[in-house]
Amino acid sequence: MTQQPEEAVDLVAKHTYGTWRHQRAWKKPLLITDAEGVYFYDAKGKRYLDFSSQLICSNLGHKNKAVIEAICEQAKKMPYLNPGFATDVRAQVSKLLIEVMPQGLEKFFYSTSGTEANEAAFKIVRMRSAPAGKYKIISRYSSYHGSTGASIAATGDPRRWPIEPTGKVQGVVFAPDCYCYRCPFGLEYPDCGIACAEYVDYMLRNEGNVAAIVVEPVVGTNGVLVPTKEYLPRLAEIASKHDVFLIADEVMSGWGRTGDWFAVNHWNVKPDIITTAKGCTGAYVPLGITATTREIADYFEEHYFAHGHTYEAHPLMLFPVIAAIGEYRRLDLMDHAMKMGQYMQKRLNEIKDRHRSVGDVRGIGLFWAVELVKDRKTKKPFNTRTDKITGAPLIVDKVSADCMTRGVYVMGWISHLLIAPPLIIDERQIDEGIAALDESLKIPDAEVEA
Repeated sequence: MTQQPEEAVDLVAKHTYGTWRHQRAWKKPLLITDAEGVYFYDAKGKRYLDFSSQLICSNLGHKNKAVIEAICEQAKKMPYLNPGFATDVRAQVSKLLIEVMPQGLEKFFYSTSGTEANEAAFKIVRMRSAPAGKYKIISRYSSYHGSTGASIAATGDPRRWPIEPTGKVQGVVFAPDCYCYRCPFGLEYPDCGIACAEYVDYMLRNEGNVAAIVVEPVVGTNGVLVPTKEYLPRLAEIASKHDVFLIADEVMSGWGRTGDWFAVNHWNVKPDIITTAKGCTGAYVPLGITATTREIADYFEEHYFAHGHTYEAHPLMLFPVIAAIGEYRRLDLMDHAMKMGQYMQKRLNEIKDRHRSVGDVRGIGLFWAVELVKDRKTKKPFNTRTDKITGAPLIVDKVSADCMTRGVYVMGWISHLLIAPPLIIDERQIDEGIAALDESLKIPDAEVEA
């Protein structure tokens, strides 16, 4: 039975939870009825440019024919099977992943989200490190790794705060970020000597019982923090020196988002584990992937692998990966993302030159952040992490809302805007998004202090 638009909105708001927010602010969510290419449409037929790929996941855009047909084909053939059985699709996807993953990652656990992919990774490294008595995970403060018990405990951003202390999984410690615009040591690159990485070495020499380091190679929600050229290689050296595993969380940064299959490739770093999701199916169906080295996998030949899901290696979720990889290749989206990223960088820097509220523009490929500040000289932010949790008005929310009135969807988080459109976007569509952003940034401009 089809609901009337107003009735549908009321039912959704009344009977479902709006995530990561106070519910009082989610009484009238916008009803979306269609999406195609880089656009989506509301119940009144208004078109919106998807300038953030929804939750930075719709890498292939909306209504990709090949992926949709793959879903339908598998649904007709075999929509579900106990993961204890082998399937052709599981074999085909595994073979393709070996082709696109960094060399050495060759055994996979399939779940249903990036959160679950990270949860699996943490359990795997803790099981693998148990004989040596290691269990701790080093994460970073500007990070998001998921919403389940261990993944939220390893999350550095304020989404972790409300579940502490009773919800905190023990054994996670946090390191400083490679955040050059706001260096945690107050230093300037390159004079800093990548102190943020060297501090992890200091932690490992003093913390004890560390099983793994987990990093987003390019930080996602927390500001698209692109590391310096030395940072990831040095972090990998440090992990190897101390015999701890390096986990690369590529849930957002994978699948062409940075202009390569995986962001670690830009720095020629080969982690022990990659976790990913989102773009592996273009977000058409939920799938999480935890990829490990053979060295890790071999441990479980004679040791119990204590993990699993009912929906592990779900055939309906796996088959679209084959089509998605085919589309990434057919459309040459790695190269296209780099070319469009260069154009995006040019346009966003023009925005920075015109608006006093823009403190920093940073990114790689089609993965960008526009950080807003009250004062460029002091880098004073408009809002803080505490503001987000307490429900205080955020300037980025005002900007995002104004962009929506102009037909452009832009995701905001605390003090920055996340610009990450579908990888199929072209220059004309980038210009469309920039034009709306240019007007909406007059809102924070009016509130700058210097």
